[in-house]
Amino acid sequence: MLNVGDKAPDIRVQTDTGEDFRLSELKGKRVVLYFYPKADTPGCTVEACEFRDGMKAIAKKGAALIGISPDKPAAQAKFKQKYDLPFTLLADEERTAAEAYGVWKEKNMYGRKVMGIERTTFVIGADGKIEKIYAKVKAKGHAAAVLAEL
Repeated sequence: MLNVGDKAPDIRVQTDTGEDFRLSELKGKRVVLYFYPKADTPGCTVEACEFRDGMKAIAKKGAALIGISPDKPAAQAKFKQKYDLPFTLLADEERTAAEAYGVWKEKNMYGRKVMGIERTTFVIGADGKIEKIYAKVKAKGHAAAVLAEL
């Protein structure tokens, strides 16, 4: 797992529009990077819509907002359109970003052990270092908590 003060690992994945994305291209700007398990599921929808509703305030604080999950670009695009999400969603199909950030973990779902994304948010400073980590996030109210600390 990463710690506050660590250099944020670079991410190289596709966006919801199928374009190539590199996190390092945002160097010089604060980034709120939130990992979520699966597009268009109840908890992930609550979290995304709360971030959507706080997007203007996040932008006023000078931060870019980016969501990322193991979904395919087409699934991300559908999720984005369905809920009118005004920020980029990343498709981490190979889970390379999730593994680099330490959020691909064993989880207990309905009494079974499975591998999946542990809902986690990272605030990355303009210098590329991690400023804040929100681990094991509860979807409801999370966006407001992040905004309050930006």
